[in-house]
Amino acid sequence: MGTVAAIGARTSVCGLALAGVDVLVAEDQDAVRRAWRTLPGTVGLVILTAEAADVLGDAATAPAPTRPLTVVMPS
Repeated sequence: MGTVAAIGARTSVCGLALAGVDVLVAEDQDAVRRAWRTLPGTVGLVILTAEAADVLGDAATAPAPTRPLTVVMPS
């Protein structure tokens, strides 16, 4: 099993660090895209805020064997 990462606004994802999640704070659209592109290959699960998921679109959240499982936090 790989690691878990979260991408989104600081206030939405910071608490996940307490559970061992690698938190990637992304406060704007460019930061979200940059965080997604630079995810380490060891990540097996990505937690996205609803806003980050909107930025990345369906391509990021649709299942695919070439990327980690992705879930979206409720807004």
